[in-house]
Amino acid sequence: MSARPRTLARVAAVQALYQAEQAGQSGETVIDQFVRHRIGDPPGTGGADEGRLPAADVPLFSRIVRTATMQQDVLDGMIAEALPESWPMARLDPVLRACLRAGGAELWMSDGPPAKVVINEYMDVAHGFFSGDEPRMINGMLDRLAHLLRPAEFSAAG
Repeated sequence: MSARPRTLARVAAVQALYQAEQAGQSGETVIDQFVRHRIGDPPGTGGADEGRLPAADVPLFSRIVRTATMQQDVLDGMIAEALPESWPMARLDPVLRACLRAGGAELWMSDGPPAKVVINEYMDVAHGFFSGDEPRMINGMLDRLAHLLRPAEFSAAG
């Protein structure tokens, strides 16, 4: 995975969004903490073996976290709308919520990779955190968000 800086940026973004929610920290605070302590490989650090993501794409990581935090109310509304009524946002596992927010944020970026690439990437990321049905749920939820946020990509595909 170390050869995939963009995937590592997405993993770091999910972790940072989880941390921000759990600790009540701002997006900028967790970006700063991750860049200083978890991303990059300063001399004397343990690298990926010690929870670091040395090869993560820092600009992509920062952009995902910033977009997710700045657009969180809108993204959360879209996610909540896609959930069954009996399953409110608060009931979602916090890591799953962070993954949906990160994926939603990347779909929000109209100049990002194609929606199908984003969805597949976050399914891969979810497999790193979950062994159950959560990756399939991420697939379905992000597909719904992609149709809302990037309808042209789907109408052109016909």
